[in-house]
Amino acid sequence: MSDERRFPRWVYGTGSDPDARFSLANERTFLAWIRTSLALLAGGVALEALALPVQPDLRFAAAVLLVALGVLAPVLAWISWARAERAVRQGTSLPAPSAFGLLVVGVVAAGGLVLVGMALA
Repeated sequence: MSDERRFPRWVYGTGSDPDARFSLANERTFLAWIRTSLALLAGGVALEALALPVQPDLRFAAAVLLVALGVLAPVLAWISWARAERAVRQGTSLPAPSAFGLLVVGVVAAGGLVLVGMALA
């Protein structure tokens, strides 16, 4: 397939095709982010769906935070995949991870809300 027909063009339209192992490893990382997104969504839904002994307002805030992270994670995964694929195609250094901090802070915040909510219930 010619690079002009591959999407996104701003990734595939630059550099040359790398060893397939690098692209496949990048794809597996992308899919791991998607699995993480599904887990975040499931955790957020479960917090609200199950009758857990957590103060309701804090439980709801944690659920919303987890669902928001679950919606944001695939977007961040796509951007990370594209940046890494482009770097591999150009033969440059891989970019630094950009979304780890947001994910860590969000999950810690949601966990803190649940922990405090359990203590108050």
